[in-house]
Amino acid sequence: MPIMSLAERFQGVKTDQKPIKNVAVIGAGISGVVSAAHLIREGFEITVFERTGAIGGVWCYDERVDRDPPFPNIVPPVQDWKDLEKEGLSTEEASLLHGPPGPCYAGLKNNVPTSLMKSSLLPWPEETEEFVDQGRVVQYLQDIARLHRVTENVQFHTRVESVTKPAGSAQWTVKTSTLRMEGNTFSVSRRNDSFDGIVVASGHYHVPFVPDIPGLSEWKRCFPGRVTHSKSYRTPEPFRGKTVLLVGAGASSLDIAREVDALGGKVYQSRRESKYDLTASRLPEAVERVAMVAEFIVGEIDELKAICNGKNEGTIPGRIVLEDGTTLVNIDHVVIATGYITSYPFLEDLEQPYMAWEDADERIVITEDGYTTHNLHKDIFYIPDPTLAFIGVSQLVSTFSLFDFQAKVMAKVLAGLVHLPDESVMKAEQRKRKARFQHGDRFHALLLGEQSYITELLTWVNDNLTKVNLAPMEGMDAKWLEAYDKFRANRPVENAVGKTVVVAEGLR
Repeated sequence: MPIMSLAERFQGVKTDQKPIKNVAVIGAGISGVVSAAHLIREGFEITVFERTGAIGGVWCYDERVDRDPPFPNIVPPVQDWKDLEKEGLSTEEASLLHGPPGPCYAGLKNNVPTSLMKSSLLPWPEETEEFVDQGRVVQYLQDIARLHRVTENVQFHTRVESVTKPAGSAQWTVKTSTLRMEGNTFSVSRRNDSFDGIVVASGHYHVPFVPDIPGLSEWKRCFPGRVTHSKSYRTPEPFRGKTVLLVGAGASSLDIAREVDALGGKVYQSRRESKYDLTASRLPEAVERVAMVAEFIVGEIDELKAICNGKNEGTIPGRIVLEDGTTLVNIDHVVIATGYITSYPFLEDLEQPYMAWEDADERIVITEDGYTTHNLHKDIFYIPDPTLAFIGVSQLVSTFSLFDFQAKVMAKVLAGLVHLPDESVMKAEQRKRKARFQHGDRFHALLLGEQSYITELLTWVNDNLTKVNLAPMEGMDAKWLEAYDKFRANRPVENAVGKTVVVAEGLR
């Protein structure tokens, strides 16, 4: 390998004053672990901030549940950092506020086989089955972290509250808070640190999306324990023998339907017309797929008041009207399984939760749609300042494998081994890409385009590496490609007109 000067090595990313040496990684799930590992391999000093007490991200099971979101909840939320300053909080309340549990349920298994859901940093043990429980996945991630010296660089129970770059500075200022608990007392310490680069790897599954359906907020107010979001689901036992309406037809809804059906519950699954819904053929035979909910109708006012004053037994005394005119009655539980809102509350200057999607300028990252992360080159690099990178934004992909690949690309760019196009070129490409989408489309869903995306990035990276006589970066191997084609052929979803479209789910 030829020796490169600092000037040659770091001309790929504009840093204004100095080369990138230390990088903050936000999150210790799959995206954060592989990002940190590949950065370490490129010689960077790294610090990983994780607000919970464990490596594993969305796969970490916690029997506790997060606070209920607002009903409805349709835009990215405002920061809640000051909630910890309220008087009289218990240690349990402080822990839930500081590092809320994720959506992992006891029976969660991967829906992408382990032959695809793997990192180049470590193979799964040879005896590993294609589908394993969440505990095995967490162990795999923690093994990667230990092997590649990530664990020793993680600050646990530490929440990132703000990431800014002061005018004229070459470094980012990261404000964090660390929760410490001793017995029945807790304390919070805050500090500021400076970093040359930032990698956002905080995932998608923090803020539940709750649609604004007429009557839903009233049902939630009167039956708070029986109208919930799927993020709060842990086991099917509370639904044994009950009649349950699932709103949404994604991966979590499918799993919940299977588990509740197995305990003798009657399950309705309500779906909107979306090309991303999973096909009804994958549901248990007894589960009934129905049209989208048009309205939740409560009973008589006097009856409703009595129920709201404490009575919470029997079926919910109301009707659910579907968009096709069908009415559902005698429902015991409603589970809203409509996904999540993408939010980076620590990037406050770049979030505009009440700005329309089409009004996003060339600086904003988050708008009111709660899905799109704007102004990223190849779903990774923040175009105005590529020292801010994102890993794990792409959706409906093979997750672990793709995020690992993205992390390798990111590390080589920050190391100055691969050069980004001029900013004007990246902006033009972003405008062209946005022109192909309508508001509400899944901007980051690769669907059948994952292999093309990988090939495109690999060609660009290796063109750069070969020019300086460095070894080319490897993409997915033949075994992975064969497994991907096989898996994709067996994982259909339904589009808006009921026709089958084949995709990789990639929801975990």
